[in-house]
Amino acid sequence: MSVDDIQVVLAMALYFVVVLAVGFFYLKKSNASSENYFLGGRGLGPWLTALSAEASDMSGWLLMGLPGIAYFTGASDAMWTAIGLAIGTYLNWKFVAKRLRKYSEVAGNAITLPDFFSNRFHDNKRVLMSVAALIILLFFCIYCGSCFVTCGKLFATLFGLDYTTMMILGALVVFVYTFVGGYLSVCTTDLIQGTIMVCALVVVFVGSVAMAGGVDNTVAFLQSIPGFLSATHQASPVLDATGNQVVEGGLPVFGEAVVYGSGIITIVSCLAWGLGYFGMPQVLVRFMSVRHSKEIKKSRIIAVVWVVVSLASAVCIGLVGRAAIPTAFLTASSAESVFVVLAQIMLPSFACGLVVSGIFAATMSSSSSYLLIAGSAIAQNLYKGLINKNATEAQTMFVSRVALTVILIFGILIALDQNSSIFQVVSYAWAGFGASFGPLMLCSLYWRRTNRQGALAGMITGAVTVIAWNLFIKQLGGIFAVYELLPGFIFALIAIVVVSLLTEKPSKEVTDEFDRYMDADV
Repeated sequence: MSVDDIQVVLAMALYFVVVLAVGFFYLKKSNASSENYFLGGRGLGPWLTALSAEASDMSGWLLMGLPGIAYFTGASDAMWTAIGLAIGTYLNWKFVAKRLRKYSEVAGNAITLPDFFSNRFHDNKRVLMSVAALIILLFFCIYCGSCFVTCGKLFATLFGLDYTTMMILGALVVFVYTFVGGYLSVCTTDLIQGTIMVCALVVVFVGSVAMAGGVDNTVAFLQSIPGFLSATHQASPVLDATGNQVVEGGLPVFGEAVVYGSGIITIVSCLAWGLGYFGMPQVLVRFMSVRHSKEIKKSRIIAVVWVVVSLASAVCIGLVGRAAIPTAFLTASSAESVFVVLAQIMLPSFACGLVVSGIFAATMSSSSSYLLIAGSAIAQNLYKGLINKNATEAQTMFVSRVALTVILIFGILIALDQNSSIFQVVSYAWAGFGASFGPLMLCSLYWRRTNRQGALAGMITGAVTVIAWNLFIKQLGGIFAVYELLPGFIFALIAIVVVSLLTEKPSKEVTDEFDRYMDADV
């Protein structure tokens, strides 16, 4: 290992020490109760709520997956996805955050998303809670796998080390501080990580423009690639027999620009990413844990500014990276390392270590949240809710940590394929949550007539549609090539409305609770 590598390692080691120290700092407080461990005792301030929600949401996908897409095929895919996410972030904070904070307290002081759905509809048999918990387990295992892929690619790119070894090491670091510190440690480190992430993105973006010869030279180079900067067309890299992009005269070879996907269908697909926010457990649980609903507005402003700056920087890094290092990455999968390589080239080693910690920061933020929420689904919702309703706090905490260990192992197994595309893995899990929980969350908060049967039908319809659409229907092409989140969301919403109207009305107890929930937390 060279002197430069040692400095990078020292900078990242310093970062690891800080986040692990945070976990141990919150050890006693987090273990005081399951509410503290899973929800931080509903005591988060506006800054902590906002940055924790966004850092846990974006993950390493923001710093690797999104720039990689922009680098390899141009602006269209990355840009429309970023726009959809920015709009979805604002709408979620605007229309869901305050209402969920209030309703989750009224609905039996729910501390997890499955708890909320079950309590909201007075589901004494806990069927809603069980189905929601199983959906969380399925898609969070996939999500954790995408985060661990990021860890492996990061360290393999930085030091040329074995992908599998470094992926497992990164996963274990995440596991330890989540296992020890619970929700408070996760959210506090999210604040640190969110700050590092946005600073890293801005620094690398500005530096890469300078490395490419300034704004004019960068734009001129990118405009010379057919369709690269277009919003309606996509660049078409020419590939050889091995799947690598062809290089001639030191420059990458592109064919004629192609219409972006299926035109308007593909653009709508990317914008549909924003719908996912309404059902994203790692974001929704932050709304439930904020100290007071009156602080939501401040959190919304902080969150939206962070998201817009971060998404714009990530897309631009991918685009400018093509001008700065045009032949560094010859496959879509390898292009996901463009942020790391640019940081290595332009920054002193120690500073590079701090900046690329932003990637690990993003990965830790997300995977720790996924582990914690999935663990709570098993311990709080399946074990205590169904198997042992008289379970003690100690028993619930023990089961949650066993669950964390099992989920960690599944996530590692998913991440063993180093050629996995972070963008594609994340898009599948994102669609699963958005379609399963998004329509139900909106109906739960806004439609008084929603009943238990409709809620169950909506969750199952959303999850099944996403899986079936991705595996079978999407392959038909044309209008069927639309991102599975959109049909999943629409069909789930229809199922909730139709089934609710065809079955008995909610009880007076449920409707009375709905009528007064906005008076809570005043």
